[in-house]
Amino acid sequence: MTSRDSAGSGGVSRTVLRNVKVFDGASVGDGSDIVIDGCEIGSTPEGAHVIDGDGLTLLPGLIDAHVHLHEYQDLERFASFGVTTALDMASWPPSFVDSLRGQPGLTDIRSALCSCTVPGTIHSKMDDYPPEGILEGAGDAAAFVARRVAEGADYIKMIADSPGPDQETLDAVVNAAHELGRMTVTHASNSIAYEMAAKSGTDVITHVPLDRVVDPAVIDLMLEHGQISVPTLTMMEGIVARFIAMGIMKAPVDGVTEGRGYAHAHDSVSALHAAGVPILAGTDANCAPSAPAAVAHGESIHRELELLVAAGLSTLDALRAATDLPARHFGLADRGRIAPGLRADLLLVSGDPLKDIRSTQSISRVWCGGKEYLGRKGTVD
Repeated sequence: MTSRDSAGSGGVSRTVLRNVKVFDGASVGDGSDIVIDGCEIGSTPEGAHVIDGDGLTLLPGLIDAHVHLHEYQDLERFASFGVTTALDMASWPPSFVDSLRGQPGLTDIRSALCSCTVPGTIHSKMDDYPPEGILEGAGDAAAFVARRVAEGADYIKMIADSPGPDQETLDAVVNAAHELGRMTVTHASNSIAYEMAAKSGTDVITHVPLDRVVDPAVIDLMLEHGQISVPTLTMMEGIVARFIAMGIMKAPVDGVTEGRGYAHAHDSVSALHAAGVPILAGTDANCAPSAPAAVAHGESIHRELELLVAAGLSTLDALRAATDLPARHFGLADRGRIAPGLRADLLLVSGDPLKDIRSTQSISRVWCGGKEYLGRKGTVD
């Protein structure tokens, strides 16, 4: 799989996408001309290589707000499915993450590097969990955060489990991160951990509970703190499917997505969204043997969008959950929209995703930072 300058042959450094229908964050407009000038969206079409986009829809490149990186090929998998930015929620060591940063023509990444937990938790017992991420208690929080910031972490990731870190430890990590100008993301997949995460004042809570629907009082607390949800419904669906396969949970009559456990995740997203908590699209994409479910890099973002719509988000809300909202909330001011001067992360698709969210799967072309990805385009099963 390779990538090259999006302008095509002949050394032309500028491309114009002629007569494309552009998603502007609110609607899909009639035919427009969009200029790719180097790595940015430009405004001058003179001398540009022309691509006929008649009948196609141009979206900002998709942002997956929860992934795990394992190898260089993950970037190619993301790009092939139109994911032009991926927010890594724990990969190690820093040298590996650094090797994936800034790869021309491939998906751009941000990373938490190493997440943190305490001894005796499920995560701490995983063979691949870094010892650097195991805290004895609140007293270790400041040092952990300082080390991650020195290593280049873009945000700080915590694991709220039950059993897991106590409230004092979660609070200490959040406070230490905020003092050093880093936002925090907290893993919470059961109702007890979810409430603790909300109380901690963390910026982002990732996953939603499978044991019960998020309590209205917890939702009110999230609104008070201005917190964000990345529910990773694709992962929650995968966990339920695995539990059914293992005999831990009975298969429902109408399929996995209507299962008792998944219904709690689905209903939690519905309640969070109805209350006004910002929802971001994240998948928990990974290929780790220790993960509770395998979630495909790149491909899974399209399933996530479908599940978000099924949970009550409009198609507009779902598209924004994978474009301008993660860009805004994670401080990526140069992407997530289509406008002159912004990074040329673009996804050209057939159909209109505002009418049918599955249209994001009909991928025609992808640009990462102005370079067209020319590897095989992803096909969603």
